[in-house]
Amino acid sequence: MSPAERDDSSTATGGLDRAAAILAAFDPTHRELTLAALVARCGMPRSTTHRTAEKMIRLGWLDKPKDRYRIGNRLFEISGLVPIRHELREAVLPFLQDLYNATRTTVQLGVLEGAQILVVEKITGHRPMPMLSQVGGTIPAHCSALGRAILAYSQASTVEAVIAAGLTPRTPRTITTPVGVLRELAAIPDRGWAMEREEGNIGVSCVAAPIFGPLGDVVAALSVTGPTSLVKADRIGPAVRLAAAAASRAYSTRR
Repeated sequence: MSPAERDDSSTATGGLDRAAAILAAFDPTHRELTLAALVARCGMPRSTTHRTAEKMIRLGWLDKPKDRYRIGNRLFEISGLVPIRHELREAVLPFLQDLYNATRTTVQLGVLEGAQILVVEKITGHRPMPMLSQVGGTIPAHCSALGRAILAYSQASTVEAVIAAGLTPRTPRTITTPVGVLRELAAIPDRGWAMEREEGNIGVSCVAAPIFGPLGDVVAALSVTGPTSLVKADRIGPAVRLAAAAASRAYSTRR
């Protein structure tokens, strides 16, 4: 590689790193940012942040209708091409809708990313639950039914990595010992669904079941989440398990 090519490569890499830092400044609680807030959250000099953000606006990666920056529509368009949305979500969505129609309670689709569950889709209907993560948000795998439904069928190394990342309590009910988590995971295959009772949010419970790919490996999980008084595992569990099994067949055929 010539010196000029190395310089071009270095410049491109630096530009991508700066753009990545700006995108990382946004999250579900910081959807719109002033320039000052963007500088504070991305950690770059003001001039660098402003210059990079203006380039990102021209690319459609950011938008700035007034004095605040926000994620641009172009990134939304591109995100629709990601396999997890284009393939998994489209295959599973009809079964999420069926499950919502049967339970009239929030349903979610999630995949494992490290020690977290990434929420890929959610249907809430007319009963919103603001304490739950939005689509694109994450929740800890160790204390969520979605996470447990996936971990119960994952390799031991995956489970060990989640436990090693820390079993931080979210409520007084959160199981925070490796033995307790492993006991929960061991019980899931026999009944076909996972559960958590007020471990993520007091007053909220969840039942989830795994979704498998064409090779028999677990790829995701779907769940029903709602007030503890409504989400009874013995009543909701069989419906969740059947929906997940149907979704697995649809996803495997699509693949």
